[in-house]
Amino acid sequence: MHAATRDTSDLVACPTCDAIYHAVTPARGERARCGRCGIVLITPRTGAEARIIALALAVLILTFGALYFPFLTIRAAGVSHSASLLSAAIAFTGGPLFALSLVVLGLIVLVPVSRVILLLYVLIPLSLGRPPARGAKQAFTFADQLKPWSMAEIFAIGCAVALVKVADLADITFGPAFWMFALLTLLVVFQDSLVCRWTIWETLDQEGAA
Repeated sequence: MHAATRDTSDLVACPTCDAIYHAVTPARGERARCGRCGIVLITPRTGAEARIIALALAVLILTFGALYFPFLTIRAAGVSHSASLLSAAIAFTGGPLFALSLVVLGLIVLVPVSRVILLLYVLIPLSLGRPPARGAKQAFTFADQLKPWSMAEIFAIGCAVALVKVADLADITFGPAFWMFALLTLLVVFQDSLVCRWTIWETLDQEGAA
């Protein structure tokens, strides 16, 4: 004899403490928080999809600009040297640090760019009122799984610490890429704050079933 299967479609789990709740869409301007740890579970915003798409496109443009424009220029003892993120990674092609430079470049550039492209793939059809793209659920799941590996903000903090230590030894000038990277780091954080996972999953489920 099989036990009756309980409908779990209206349940939402806290990603931090695993508490389970019956999902109730908050009123406009309100947020649903976990009663145990306080993390925001549902935060629907009117027009959030369009803003997320705009921020994602801005992040893409800034990322490619940050790769090729000079990141900083160091002057010491009459010698000056400018470097971009891409040139810094390529500089280690002949040494044992090449693998490390690829990992760093991947975590601060490739992973954030991949997340942005996946979000665009999922959200653009929805914002246009069209059915979800093929594999949209898998794409959104993968984008969510990549989030902990997107370390642009960690790199920015590391650069700040390193520059404080180097500032006494050389004259440092920030290039356009530095400011682009600083701006895209803020945009990525703001973009993530706009993404309501529950709302997107509800939309994907409803549109997919239609």
